[in-house]
Amino acid sequence: MLLDALSTFTREKKFNRKGSLCVALIVTDVARQKGLPLDADALVTDGGGQVLGLGRSAVQNVLGRYGITRVLASEGGRTSRGSIGNMRDYVGFLNSLVVTGALDLDIVENFWIARTREFFAAKPFKIRLDGAHGLRALVRDLLDQAEERQRESAGTMYVGAVMQHLVGAKLDCVMGAGKFEHNSFTTSDAQSGRSGDFFIGDVAIHVTTAPGEAVISRCRDNLNDGYRPVLVTRRRGVMVAEALADNAGLGSRIDVFEIEQFVAAGVYELGDFTAPGRRSAVTALSERYNEIIDEFETDPSLKVEFRS
Repeated sequence: MLLDALSTFTREKKFNRKGSLCVALIVTDVARQKGLPLDADALVTDGGGQVLGLGRSAVQNVLGRYGITRVLASEGGRTSRGSIGNMRDYVGFLNSLVVTGALDLDIVENFWIARTREFFAAKPFKIRLDGAHGLRALVRDLLDQAEERQRESAGTMYVGAVMQHLVGAKLDCVMGAGKFEHNSFTTSDAQSGRSGDFFIGDVAIHVTTAPGEAVISRCRDNLNDGYRPVLVTRRRGVMVAEALADNAGLGSRIDVFEIEQFVAAGVYELGDFTAPGRRSAVTALSERYNEIIDEFETDPSLKVEFRS
């Protein structure tokens, strides 16, 4: 019965993402130390913006008791949007179990450890090189998979992360790794003051799922700083970006590329426009993309699996 309640809570509250898993692990640990019921207000920092005690080291200490050394979240869920709301939901859930008497914190902690192991074992996105379809379709299918997973896990921006690192991998394959800096998607997203996702030579590249006035403003800043702005977006974002650029008087100064074309053109060039070359190029792109995910992200489900 307890496991059924935990499973229902996880499904209804979407507690299968790294931020919510961190909250569940830490709050469960607090309950083991302090007992139940818990006061949710007492688990908020003085500033009111974070869950008390939530951080990478605390989360990893809990995971370490079960022999898990992989990092669940670089900040332990501390900067995850909605962490306080998640904490309040979970505290309310645990307190309700106290009332019914159906509570064993050993079982609860092991439940979340199992969910964490499942998170780490999450299946990667699939890339398939199909002779009946073009390379743009390959990129489109990958982004469609990310969009579907994003719908199932509200709050996790899979599409933006895949786009950013796919573009980064393509550039690395073309130029060679080490020519520019990569960042985690969450770092890039959190630092709204960043003036580009990639800086190469005198070019500032922006990768965005939905162009808005903010990215056009950053492009204007790039121009003022002597950079040439390039904006890479999805098909439906191209016309929006061009219209916004025109409205800002920058229509002829910002290059806007649709990501399917941007990546597919690079694969054709890398593959010397031959079938064996394309297979090798997609393999190299997939491998470099996964290397970037390993180095800069903590969610292994962002990886891709290439099947030729």
